[in-house]
Amino acid sequence: MDKLVICKRCGSDACYAQEVNESITNYQCMGCGFISNSLMKEGTDFMTEQEAVLPELYKDLFFTDEDKNIWIPSTVNLPTMGMVFANGTDSSNWAWTAVKAVKITEEEKEAFKKKDGTFYEYRMDMDTQRHFPEREYMEALDYIGVFSKPE
Repeated sequence: MDKLVICKRCGSDACYAQEVNESITNYQCMGCGFISNSLMKEGTDFMTEQEAVLPELYKDLFFTDEDKNIWIPSTVNLPTMGMVFANGTDSSNWAWTAVKAVKITEEEKEAFKKKDGTFYEYRMDMDTQRHFPEREYMEALDYIGVFSKPE
């Protein structure tokens, strides 16, 4: 069951906690856009595996709270809406980047073929990218339509 808690990274009261089981709880803060869970602790095998695949910027943005949980920027990828991700050079020079998804035209179709021979219907249109400061994560989500009512 989801519940709202105070974010241990930014202090926002818009942090969702979801208990997966007795030993795992996921956290998603809508205030700062960072995520954590009870497996993301300093020095654990889980975090070592994560560090091996995360971009350098995400590792640079790691935040360790008083419970030793590590918080990292979330990445949202909604194929029919768009993406939101941390983008920049380092922890002192970054922002949320939001990119809208657009329908693939008949002319573009061949460039977006799946391995099974079918075609993707949407692509991320980098021409629509907008940048949002750290504390405007929800505005970035809103830009790609996360909070819009379906048509």
